Amino acid sequence: MSGLFDLTGHVALVTGGNSGIGLGMADALAAQGADVAIWGTNPTKNEAAAAQLQAHGRRVFHLVCDVGDHQAVIDGMAATVHELGRVDSCFVNAGVGGHAESFATMSDEEWHRVLRVNLDGAFYTAQEAVKQMVAQSPQGGSIVFTTSGSAFFGQQRGQHYGGSKAALNAMMKGIAVEHARHGIRANSVLPGWVESDMTAPAFGWDKFVSNVMPRIPMRRWGTPADFGGLAVYLASNASSWHTGDVITIDGGYHSF
Repeated sequence: MSGLFDLTGHVALVTGGNSGIGLGMADALAAQGADVAIWGTNPTKNEAAAAQLQAHGRRVFHLVCDVGDHQAVIDGMAATVHELGRVDSCFVNAGVGGHAESFATMSDEEWHRVLRVNLDGAFYTAQEAVKQMVAQSPQGGSIVFTTSGSAFFGQQRGQHYGGSKAALNAMMKGIAVEHARHGIRANSVLPGWVESDMTAPAFGWDKFVSNVMPRIPMRRWGTPADFGGLAVYLASNASSWHTGDVITIDGGYHSF
């Protein structure tokens, strides 16, 4: 059991890995011995995150990549494999929030702004990762999507966001079934309310805090570090028979 979570020799890719949940995952993966690639659109945040990860003594590759650009993802995967040699786990985590005032007034531009990253970008990333992992068969690999409670319960003024996250779960299950023969497993992680740049405006609103915090049985917001252990588990051989699942980590929020 002592080596069950040892990721020495493992290569992990985390999109949106320069902050928030993505960085929490990447940091834990590097701490357990994995070499890590992070993709993000902000070069300054990429460099700061890379410096944090390099403190674990592992190889770190960071890349400016807009996952909504299909060719950028193709090129990014090729660059990652060239730099680190392979991809054993891919955390499809990059995403943006919705900004619509209402469903009735949601613009076509706003709809496609969210779907471009959250769904198209996830498709491009997962597809390139699967191609690489099929080529590595029978070793295969692990694909992990970051979904949302809105995938199951919806989101007012965020129908595009919830719709994109629901689609990820359907995509995940299809990958899990189709590519099990290649040694690839696929799962989704469903976070509760987590401290991040995306949630900072809501967490700064007193009415939101007073309404939501009492609904979290553990009485605290999640932190990026809360997702590190799960990332290590899903990347490691400990999860070798775990696929097609949506794993909730939310302090009990969706159970109350």
